[in-house]
Amino acid sequence: QNVRGTVSLPHGLGKQVRVLAIAKGEKIKEAEEAGADYVGGEEIIQKILDGWMDFDAVVATPDVMGAVGSKLGRILGPRGLLPNPKAGTVGFNIGEIIREIKAGRIEFRNDKTGAIHAPVGKASFPAEKLADNIRAFLRALEASKPEAARGTFLRSVYVTSTMGPSIRINPHS
Repeated sequence: QNVRGTVSLPHGLGKQVRVLAIAKGEKIKEAEEAGADYVGGEEIIQKILDGWMDFDAVVATPDVMGAVGSKLGRILGPRGLLPNPKAGTVGFNIGEIIREIKAGRIEFRNDKTGAIHAPVGKASFPAEKLADNIRAFLRALEASKPEAARGTFLRSVYVTSTMGPSIRINPHS
């Protein structure tokens, strides 16, 4: 079963996300006002083709997705940065999308073994903020449960720092 979705964490991730917006016309101005770090159209596509990759997330409007998909698909696709309507990174409401990403929206999906890995905060966060973020993530995960899934959906949940030991938590508490 494929599990995929996005969730806005109540306390964010605790890091700055550099957002690249690819748009045309007045949507460029809307993206700049929303706080996108880099904004452009065809010229930014050419810059990426020349090797520039100084961003963490890419959003785009549907009218430029033809050029983005055909020219940048082989570059951004393997890195997981290609804008995608299912991931919520393509839309005409580009300002709202950028504000959500800047506020701490994360994307999650399962790997081929069925495990889902997602950041929920920093180790320096107070325990209450981490717990709120984990609860929000687990609620979004349950909401993205496929209709065909039967039986126990979440078998086990572990929380760990990047290079530390894991701690098993009860997903139902």
